[in-house]
Amino acid sequence: MHTVLALPAVRGFVAGIALRAAAVAACALLACACNTDQQATGAPDVPTDYRLRHPITLQESRRSLEVFIGSNRGELNPTQRAQVLSFGLGWKRYATGGIVVDRPIGASNEQAAADAMHEILSILAAAGLPPQSVAVQTYEATGPSFAPVRISYPKIVAQAGPCGLWPQDVGPTFNRDYVNNQPPWNFGCAAQRNLAAMVANPSDLVQPRAETPAYTMRRTTVMGKYVQGTASNTDFSGTNTGKISNVGQ
Repeated sequence: MHTVLALPAVRGFVAGIALRAAAVAACALLACACNTDQQATGAPDVPTDYRLRHPITLQESRRSLEVFIGSNRGELNPTQRAQVLSFGLGWKRYATGGIVVDRPIGASNEQAAADAMHEILSILAAAGLPPQSVAVQTYEATGPSFAPVRISYPKIVAQAGPCGLWPQDVGPTFNRDYVNNQPPWNFGCAAQRNLAAMVANPSDLVQPRAETPAYTMRRTTVMGKYVQGTASNTDFSGTNTGKISNVGQ
């Protein structure tokens, strides 16, 4: 014997199932919306200020000079002498330690490099380096190839970065940084890195320099004019002389 349901009862049963399914879907959407709202209103993982996100730090690095000496030369050419002298003068201004001179052994120009050491050390001494600040070492050249004499010293450098990192998507996402319109991770990194590379003295980023003495010659001239009662300003009356060209006249 089979039980036959009435058509209104079947419709009511289907409507009840559909209503319960709609309620479950609404709860799921509500839960997703709450989760998205939590991500959007949460605190950012990194600072929004690019100076804090990509800070410029001071570190100790090495400045190096490579001097290539020919196998049959044994001495420096005029350009190399100027380079070594400039390098020695830079040591007096920037170095935080002594100079290390590494000459190659096992290279095709080993003997020439050894013969040029006396000239290199003499130029460094002429630049003002005391003998105890220069250390001479040797290093193994990779095979019988041509190898340079390496001169180096430690110095303080400013660094920032690395740049070009994109750990997060910058397009439309549920990420809270995008929803809050925060700058991308790489924003400002190049400017910080360029500033660190261009600064002449990295210590200027931390504290100002001491005042230098005034320009005595100019100050004496201005004070002399003041005592005599004459104008102490610079005279620009002759700046327009010859401004109009006489070509074609």
